[in-house]
Amino acid sequence: MHIVHPSNKSPRSDRPTLLAEATPPGNGERRTVSGADYIYFHGYWVRYYPPLEESLASRKTLIDHLTRRAFHHTEPGINTPGERLDIARTYYENQTDPAKKRVNAAMLAGALFNRATDIFTAIVELEEKGVRISRDNELMRACGDYFKEALELGRDVRHFSGEEGIDELWGEPFRAFTLPITAYYESRFVKVAQAMATIDKVVSHIRYVFEDRPEFSEIGPLLDDYCLAAKHECETMKSDVCIFDIWPRFIAAGEALGNVQPHLQSNCSRECRYVMEEAQKTLIAGRNLINWIARARVPMPRSKASYFARCELLKERFKVC
Repeated sequence: MHIVHPSNKSPRSDRPTLLAEATPPGNGERRTVSGADYIYFHGYWVRYYPPLEESLASRKTLIDHLTRRAFHHTEPGINTPGERLDIARTYYENQTDPAKKRVNAAMLAGALFNRATDIFTAIVELEEKGVRISRDNELMRACGDYFKEALELGRDVRHFSGEEGIDELWGEPFRAFTLPITAYYESRFVKVAQAMATIDKVVSHIRYVFEDRPEFSEIGPLLDDYCLAAKHECETMKSDVCIFDIWPRFIAAGEALGNVQPHLQSNCSRECRYVMEEAQKTLIAGRNLINWIARARVPMPRSKASYFARCELLKERFKVC
């Protein structure tokens, strides 16, 4: 999510949902549970990390981190160096094939982000030498323009899975450039809460589709484990020491869910066997979707809608068994 100071406590497995009261907490309310700090937004307690200090150097650190993170979660081949901006723009403008133009747009967006980061790095270096750069300076305006154009092209940038565009994540460096750092942090806590809500919805939908099938009778506890581990992963920064507990649990829980094999009934027809093969693939697809949401920390609504449609088709196919 952003730069963090290491914590000395691992979050409890029951999470602070146990703090539910007659009057729900207000958005932005904070609590400490078992030594871990949490902040409440839209029905979820999210792990709280204090913002960096408000300075150009801190903003550069944050933007660098978010830019690397954006490229990590998006399709390969678009991390175009800033010095290749002009050639990336030329190829984008001259491309006529719609499918190829989308990829050229993503490559151009990558070059714009890197050019903006290059300029901001130079600004911070000047400040460290005692040269003050105001927001109205030509360099600052150019930096903002490059970030803004990259954001506008974000609709053409896809998640590395190819499932959907991931412009919410792609726009984070621009928001970190324009917003006060504390406001940016709050926007990310809100986004994590939304991602957690989507994880819960996906898990509930998988349960709805599979709960009545004896072939998958054991997945209930596995879903619960993965749901909890995914929400822990979603809210925890990689620089937090407790990631050494949370990441292995997240991976192990996902592997356990992905290893589920349907227990075919004795009277299972050939058609039913095909349905069960599709059911297993659908379960793994759901596991993958939860994984992507937890790691990118964005809701991925289009991927969720596509997966729910796939589940409904499977639910209908179950009728032959």
